[in-house]
Amino acid sequence: MKEGFRQAMAWLHTWTGLIFGWLLFAIFLTGTMSYFKEEISHWTQPEVPVRALDPEASLALAQSYLEEHATGAGSWFIRLPDAREPGLSVGWRAANAGRRDFIDKTLDPATGAELAPRETRGGNFFYRFHFQLEMPHPWGRWLSTFAAFIMLLGLVTGIITHKKIFKEFFTFRPGKGQRSWLDGHNAIGVLVLPFHLMISYSSLVIFMSMVMPASIIASYGDNSRGFFNDLFGTPENVKVAGVAAPLLPLPSLYQKVQEQAPGTRLGWIEVQNPGDQNARVRFTRHAGERIAYQRGGGWIFDGVNGTLQGSSKLDAVPVVISGGMYGLHMGVFAGPWLRWLYFFFGLAGTAVIGTGLVLWLGKRQLKHAKSGTQPFELRLVEVLNIASMSGLLIGVAAFFWANRLLPLGLEGRAGWEINSFFLLWALSLLHAVLRPGRRAWAEQLGLAALLWAGLPLLNQLTTHAGLLQSIPAGDWAMAGFDLTALGCGLFLAWGAGKMWRAPVTAPKRAARAEKAATASLIESEVT
Repeated sequence: MKEGFRQAMAWLHTWTGLIFGWLLFAIFLTGTMSYFKEEISHWTQPEVPVRALDPEASLALAQSYLEEHATGAGSWFIRLPDAREPGLSVGWRAANAGRRDFIDKTLDPATGAELAPRETRGGNFFYRFHFQLEMPHPWGRWLSTFAAFIMLLGLVTGIITHKKIFKEFFTFRPGKGQRSWLDGHNAIGVLVLPFHLMISYSSLVIFMSMVMPASIIASYGDNSRGFFNDLFGTPENVKVAGVAAPLLPLPSLYQKVQEQAPGTRLGWIEVQNPGDQNARVRFTRHAGERIAYQRGGGWIFDGVNGTLQGSSKLDAVPVVISGGMYGLHMGVFAGPWLRWLYFFFGLAGTAVIGTGLVLWLGKRQLKHAKSGTQPFELRLVEVLNIASMSGLLIGVAAFFWANRLLPLGLEGRAGWEINSFFLLWALSLLHAVLRPGRRAWAEQLGLAALLWAGLPLLNQLTTHAGLLQSIPAGDWAMAGFDLTALGCGLFLAWGAGKMWRAPVTAPKRAARAEKAATASLIESEVT
């Protein structure tokens, strides 16, 4: 019974991993990239310069710009620059405008001059794709959430299946074909197992209200908005008094926030009813201030006399737990070194999925190796493996190449970047259908290596923000992207080289073994 249970878990681990492995590979890879979402967005908009951080000066510049260009707006929104997002962002909704008619501008944080960065979705595309899959709401979220459940199921069944899992962690036999792939799969899986469990479970918690809404419906019916208002509170909207009054300088209110919480980082600043007697200024904490994500909160000041109207309160324990899961999953709180650790653990998760797909196919291909042919279903899995892994890497690189090569004034430019991503990904599927398996791997990995390794050169030739400029300027987000792309290109080139070499067949292995034995015998006779 015990052995039968383990066999059942092995079957479940194998087949759920295969059916959802291709989707999970894309989700994990784009989710891993999202840990550097801001840095990717900065690379895709090289027109935004990096400046020394001065929150008070930036606030003064933002207020001056909004007072000139956003008179009559019901609210202003300001996002201060930081080490990861160098631009000073301001936004407003014009009077009598609709909900979608929001104006968003990026300013130079040193001069207040309006910048014109190229149209792109940057890192937000990969972040949104990670959990929405570019599908209509809410179907993409449903599918990605179900995939997260399958990932959690795969982790649990994998633990049950490998009863000597920790012993296998210290076992790696290179150059042994399928055995090496299995050793690598087990070792990487054990190394980052706690991280994978956290990521999979926390993703389910994030969308729990969507996938398990029974208790909310029982209490609130169709009024789900009422549930969230009771859970997180609703910001007070003060009505316009109709009496003109000058708004206090925002840097002075910023100083009051620092008196309340010295050294705190701020996310958004919202000004309600600017220029009115009932103006209110809300300062919200930066999401990276603590592990647990907090909705709303912060400090609210009277915009005319500067009196404190309210401040953030302690959240209920369930809200803190939920926010903690969200914060752990997103990793916004992480500093540079911890963020890189998140990144490498995410790559390890992607590798576990990829090696699992390769193992499933390789094990079954061995049974048909002598005949020289393979059934249609194995060929289908082989094609999907190639397109879902090497093809996806080509598509991601194509997105960045399109960002640099598309005309800056092209209408719908951001959409064409995304179209380039999907077009190259689809072409990789066609290429995998037309070419033999190992040759298709080699050619696609070789192309991916060229595209990734060529990104730093492309950036140098098409912008003023290449490595020769970004490193002396201390723009390590820009330089880090280029260096990471170069490293990815070199790694993929190594993988392509492995695939270009002819595999060692069983007769060749026997000949090598016989030759080694003969050499050993001759050496023993000589000595």
